[in-house]
Amino acid sequence: MIPATEPVQGNDRATYRQVLAEPRFRLLFATRAIAITAGSLRITTYSVLVFAVTGSALLSALADRLPPRALITGGYALECAAALLLALVRMPIAASLGVMALVALATPVYGGASSRLVAQWLKGDAYVLGRSLNNIASSGAQLFGLALGGAVVAALGPHRALAVSAALYLGCALALRIRLPRLQPGEFGGTPDGARGGGAAVRASLHGAGRLLRGHTVGRLMLAQWLPPAFVTGAEGLIVAYAGGHGFAPGWYAVLMGCLPLGMLAGDLLIGRLLRPPTRERLVVPLTALTGLPLLLFAAEPGVGVSSCLLLLSGLGLAYGLGLQRPFMNALPPDGQGQAFGLLGSGSMTLQGVGPACFGAMAAGAGTGGAMALAGGAALLTAGWMLTWHPPHSPRKEHAA
Repeated sequence: MIPATEPVQGNDRATYRQVLAEPRFRLLFATRAIAITAGSLRITTYSVLVFAVTGSALLSALADRLPPRALITGGYALECAAALLLALVRMPIAASLGVMALVALATPVYGGASSRLVAQWLKGDAYVLGRSLNNIASSGAQLFGLALGGAVVAALGPHRALAVSAALYLGCALALRIRLPRLQPGEFGGTPDGARGGGAAVRASLHGAGRLLRGHTVGRLMLAQWLPPAFVTGAEGLIVAYAGGHGFAPGWYAVLMGCLPLGMLAGDLLIGRLLRPPTRERLVVPLTALTGLPLLLFAAEPGVGVSSCLLLLSGLGLAYGLGLQRPFMNALPPDGQGQAFGLLGSGSMTLQGVGPACFGAMAAGAGTGGAMALAGGAALLTAGWMLTWHPPHSPRKEHAA
């Protein structure tokens, strides 16, 4: 077994070089970046196909028990199969949306396994910077994938572009199958194979999820990581409508859509690299407020330049999550970390799916700028709630749920 990265203790600050010195993390990091690029390519291309078939802008916008190596590899293989299916089979739009939904349901499962491995191999502040690097990879790959999507669709057409996405996913699956060490569930921190029957495993899973959510500390730390991104995503879903409604020049909507992930990338890089762990934790509430405050100003219907700056600032505020990683890890029971990360991912995906629908409905009455401002107000209210248990003037005390 390759030795784990030397842990960074207490309030010492880790470096990205220390984190990237862990070869298994480098493998997960690289395959995640490629997979997110493939996902952005698939979603962009699929939206083109849906819009071409239906002419509907609405539909185009909607578009701890297994060993971790098998689980994560299987997840990427499933993504590959879905992309190939969309590329090769001319199916009704409702059926293709169902394929995308089934893949989305599986994503938190193997995403949780990957996060659990990162938590196992990186300790102390190295774990926080590992999460920061994953966030940077996510933002950068999302931007690259969106740009790549347009270029590949233009060059190859949408169906061949989906095949390129499938090839990228296949490459990730093969790299992990060959390079990732084989760990059994017991080594991984989960339940050994055969310890429970199928029905007992389901009951244990539901019981474990209930225990995590009932825990006062874990429950509110989950909500703190779920809510602000959901509100920001709700505002993000209105960017195209806002740009169209205000007569911005063609192409500017893509610039505006890129501002949020660019702000996220800059925030994770600056907050993760320059600040010590206690400072990150003291800045959780101010940064959460920063996700919402710029969005409030969309009530004044700003022009394209100001809108770009506001979205950049809102994205930068999402670095608040780095200050919650250490308290969250310390609050988790040792036998429930894999399930906790899966629950964190599934809850986040669910709320980020609901956010655009909710604030899109509000836009019918309040206008797009007004609805984006309401999303900002909701993020500010979340920051006020967090202030009641995570005061910014002192580091958070860590204790078990």
